[in-house]
Amino acid sequence: MIIDSIILARKDSKGIPHKNTIDFCGKPLIEWTIIQLKKTMKTGEIWVSSDGSKILDIAKKHNVNLIERPSDLSKDNSSSEDAWMHALRIIKKKKKVEVILAPQVTSPLREPSDFSNAIKLFKSSKADSLLSVCEIEDFFFWNYVNNKPVPANYD
Repeated sequence: MIIDSIILARKDSKGIPHKNTIDFCGKPLIEWTIIQLKKTMKTGEIWVSSDGSKILDIAKKHNVNLIERPSDLSKDNSSSEDAWMHALRIIKKKKKVEVILAPQVTSPLREPSDFSNAIKLFKSSKADSLLSVCEIEDFFFWNYVNNKPVPANYD
């Protein structure tokens, strides 16, 4: 089974401007995901889909495949699914696709072994998909208004 990886990374962000290229512990955020995948992936290729030239330049330095994503698939309301389908259409022109690993750039605190363990579980369970999540105790986001916490994502 060949596993390819598609990393989606938009140049803009609602919450943190240019978050995918900001320095996080000495490296641009996108770079952590590329490095983790390179330590994990035994077969397949890594593809970075972005509308941002700075993101694609970082990816190019790591010798991964680049996909220039159109701006209509890079808006705040654009879905990841549409961006993955765009990437798959590009990739399928070049090679057969068996399995896709789709890591989130905004989760840099994982280890390469997290990917390896997920791949082993995916293969051994004969599942058609696998999603990793973590339990959190407080799903609400808070803003401080006049030094008091105010819920940001619920009423």
